[in-house]
Amino acid sequence: MGDNKRLMLAGEWYLPDDEELVEASRRRAGLCAAYNGTGGEGMPDADGREWILGELLGSVGEGVRIRPPFNCDFGAYISIGARTFINFGAVFLDPAPITVGSDVQIGPNVQLLTPTHELDTERRRAGWERASPVTIGDNVWLGGGVIVCPGVTIGENTVVGAGSVVTKDLPAGVLAVGNPARVIRKLE
Repeated sequence: MGDNKRLMLAGEWYLPDDEELVEASRRRAGLCAAYNGTGGEGMPDADGREWILGELLGSVGEGVRIRPPFNCDFGAYISIGARTFINFGAVFLDPAPITVGSDVQIGPNVQLLTPTHELDTERRRAGWERASPVTIGDNVWLGGGVIVCPGVTIGENTVVGAGSVVTKDLPAGVLAVGNPARVIRKLE
């Protein structure tokens, strides 16, 4: 394992244009293209789509459904629990782990983002970035267009309203909305 990949996986500053990381991204691009091309005549059937997800993602629970298009950075650092549904246009950027629980509902155009870039202009121009894990608990519902920022954990049974931007952890069993998302009430 090269230095940049090791740094990336440790949550440290790294340079993503490293050849090892670029090659992993190329592999991901091919698998995403194959998955996103499914459903038409001559395209892979349900078993073929399942196989592609199994090759692309770190782990996929039973009964997971992802509507294409689906895009990610690497795929290998994404775990999705059983019976989770992910609607059209999901973007999961995973230089750090993304863990999605079981029975999660993810609306269209949701983004789960683990990378962040350097605030220092010179280092940012040089390409430095690092990543922090995103964790989504069991039975969470993320409405359409939700953005979850690096390092955020959303507790089980929580609902995040459409268009919200989640910049901080959310506890279990709440309804959160807005930009930045804030808890507006507990759920029974």
